[in-house]
Amino acid sequence: MQSERLKSLPNTSVCFAIKEPDEGHSKYLGSDRETFVQGFTQRAAALPDVDDFFWEKEPTPILDTIDAPIHLKNLSSKELKQLADEVRSEISFVMSRKCQPCGPGRSVVELTIAIHYVFNAPMDKILWDAGQHGSLGAVVKLLPCDQKAYAHKILTGRRSPFHTIRQKSGLSGFTSRFESEYDPFGAGHGCNSLSAGLGMAVARDINGRKNRVVTVISNWTTMAGQVYEAMGHAGFLDSNMVVILNDSCDTLLAKADGRPKMSVNALSSALSKIQSSKGFRRFREAAKGFAKWFGKGMHEFAAKVDEYARGMIGPHGATLFEELGLYYIGPIDGHNIDDLICVLKEVATLDSTGPVLIHVITRSEDDTGGNIRSDLNPNEEGPSNSSRDLLNFLETGLSRTYNDCFVEALTAEAENDKRIVVVHGGMGMDRSLRLFQSRFPDRFFDLGIAEQHAVTFSAGLACGGLKPFCIIPSTFLQRAYDQIVEDVDMQKIPVRFAITNAGLVGSEGPTNSGTFDITFMSCLPNMIVMSPSNEDELIDMVATAALVEDKPICFRYPKGAIVGTSGTLTYGNPLEIGKGEILVEGKEIAFLGYGEVVQRCLTARSLLSNFGIQATVANARFCKPLDIDLIRTLCQQHSFLITVEEGTVGGFGSHVSQFISLDGLLDSRIKWRPIVLPDRYIEHASLAEQLDLAGLTAHHIAATALTLLGRHRDALLLMK
Repeated sequence: MQSERLKSLPNTSVCFAIKEPDEGHSKYLGSDRETFVQGFTQRAAALPDVDDFFWEKEPTPILDTIDAPIHLKNLSSKELKQLADEVRSEISFVMSRKCQPCGPGRSVVELTIAIHYVFNAPMDKILWDAGQHGSLGAVVKLLPCDQKAYAHKILTGRRSPFHTIRQKSGLSGFTSRFESEYDPFGAGHGCNSLSAGLGMAVARDINGRKNRVVTVISNWTTMAGQVYEAMGHAGFLDSNMVVILNDSCDTLLAKADGRPKMSVNALSSALSKIQSSKGFRRFREAAKGFAKWFGKGMHEFAAKVDEYARGMIGPHGATLFEELGLYYIGPIDGHNIDDLICVLKEVATLDSTGPVLIHVITRSEDDTGGNIRSDLNPNEEGPSNSSRDLLNFLETGLSRTYNDCFVEALTAEAENDKRIVVVHGGMGMDRSLRLFQSRFPDRFFDLGIAEQHAVTFSAGLACGGLKPFCIIPSTFLQRAYDQIVEDVDMQKIPVRFAITNAGLVGSEGPTNSGTFDITFMSCLPNMIVMSPSNEDELIDMVATAALVEDKPICFRYPKGAIVGTSGTLTYGNPLEIGKGEILVEGKEIAFLGYGEVVQRCLTARSLLSNFGIQATVANARFCKPLDIDLIRTLCQQHSFLITVEEGTVGGFGSHVSQFISLDGLLDSRIKWRPIVLPDRYIEHASLAEQLDLAGLTAHHIAATALTLLGRHRDALLLMK
């Protein structure tokens, strides 16, 4: 009976009751975004209102009393530790109902509680960087979701709708300024919290305010250059801010020298407390002033002594932060609430100390609640049993994707061409890439979120005579656009860009949607731009890209499952550059699709056949160069041309309209209509819901054709 009630619960269209004790009534929030956002600015009830959604979870008596971070202030050390267990249990329960791993979210619970216990949000600004995407041993970053802010959301009045996270009209998977006053800055790509936090700190100083600014970054975030630019600037400005480095000890590759992972012992904990204490900081500042009194030479000598002394007691690499101008404290056990609160309190009470970096060590967790190894390399044993079970489930339970086909085709090409290498950038490496990595470890380079370096590094490889395939998700390729222009396209260097996760991506929302790449790649003078309509064409495009050696080339493909036209091809047949094809011939109306949306055009044609309309469907394949012969044929033989793409204004349709207008085709009988993504960000929801919101379903495409034909009633009937 209970399981039946759980199944019957609403998911995407549910309305949430957020209680307001002062008024003694409930405000019901519908799907309207403005109403939804306003609801979060008021005090939310600690307990969920959605029936008995949490009927089988463990009791959470302390968490039930927490409506806002201020309610943490009066809890004892014992109660804070129990609260940490309850928050961890809450995250586990909700994520298990969503069949999602939650290790990263659980690993920072104590740190989150300590931060909110010491600082006073929302007056104090707490920024969370999105730089860590799961940590499941050998399955590292397999499922893209930033969970570090999950405990933060639960403790800041969003526990009630927490089960709606990443659902339509539900909570965002990232921090969001539109969602809560406790989120001072939005995150999605990582690396931005330190720069934004420094800006807030400078604005605070100029405005004469006294609030604190705290930014939380991860060891994955520190792979990006923007973080070090911000650190150097913070050290130069000497603005008061607290930077917390959440070090989960995960790295892209195992240490070659076999050094053990960093650990926290009693000595390092004691030294961290000393480093953060007022007495030690005042003594250090007094010593600096005393050395200056003796002259420049003595001051420089004292600075060197201080640097070497702190380098000896600190961990390997700690002096890097000191050189950038941040006062280093650590390492600290990120699961010891007492130590965290002790250090954070000392730092919070210091005035005019400049930027401080607190190094916190947290342990990665698997989804059974235990710790897992994250230092595996291909020559060592596999993950623990629980991680191996999860890995097997993921490998066998997920549908075959475009990424799978791409990697298999690229691996086959690399078997015959020793010059092919792979450079991967972006936050999260797809599981399919492990095939190429295991087969050609010396020809595979995973650079994480250092996308700018990945592009220019690929250009260098190409200049050295290799054939680099630079694989970066569309949304992260945006970060390297200057390098694409200056270091690749302008110099006509043959880098082959495989743009993954193109188009809408469902629950990951607008921060990770790949909606702009058609526009920003097709405007480059030397770039060949193409997109497959199915996996067979994707395999052909891999072969095509491998042959082009006089200019850059790119192809985009979606995140989801393949269409399933053959599933047997491994070696592709190179395509003629700039040539599309007519898939089905009809009359009066022609659909010219670009990319996987061609499949929806074919479905739309089937829908139109029920109304006695036989439409033509053509597959463009290339956005640049355009198949002008194909476009001329479609314009001359039809009354209406509809271009369809899963991209923004300025992309494929704009290139077609530019050509047909200059060619005089618009002066004749043809009428052109574009179907593109709307000029707004599509919020997180299921992929089907996003396509419906964007007006890009097969029904929308067919309804557009009916409207052009003047059959408005039929168009309305089709959309019902």
